[in-house]
Amino acid sequence: MGLIGQIMGLVFGSGRNVVAETAEVFRVNAEAQAGREAGLQSAALQQFGQEFCLTQRGGFDRFMDALNRIPRPAMALGTLAMFVAAMVDPIWFAARMTGIALVPEPLWWLLGAIVSFYFGARFQSKGQDFQRDLVVGLSTVPQVVRTIGDIESLREVSPRPESPAILSEDDVFQGDNPALAEWRGLRH
Repeated sequence: MGLIGQIMGLVFGSGRNVVAETAEVFRVNAEAQAGREAGLQSAALQQFGQEFCLTQRGGFDRFMDALNRIPRPAMALGTLAMFVAAMVDPIWFAARMTGIALVPEPLWWLLGAIVSFYFGARFQSKGQDFQRDLVVGLSTVPQVVRTIGDIESLREVSPRPESPAILSEDDVFQGDNPALAEWRGLRH
């Protein structure tokens, strides 16, 4: 066993693994790499924990976080409020939309740039389409006003007290229709 032990000691070294050490020259030791990555991840999590710790945040940080949460819900609720306003008081709504139509185009571009930085570049092209659709929608305002006027005029019409609530057959079948007259004669 002495000769085999000497050959093995020559190949693998005395107490060392020469094959593993040689392989690490060409390939990273996976176990050691996993240990290094775990240490790096632990250090990063510890740094994030210190940076975003809730006990270290001041009043200004909390105020700014709250302020940053307002625009999206405000825009969504404002849009819904515009729909409600259009149904409740169309004349008031039409006056406001006419005022919006008078806003100069460079101001629309400025608003579009500000909001696009906040919400993304997609808003800019959609905003221009919205402005074009708004002008088309405003062209229907006179028709809407006439329709609302017609509907409101129906409130002034009241039924005559002498008119019967239920129509009789004689009221329904007046006229020069011989087929209806024959049918009426068969029924009586």
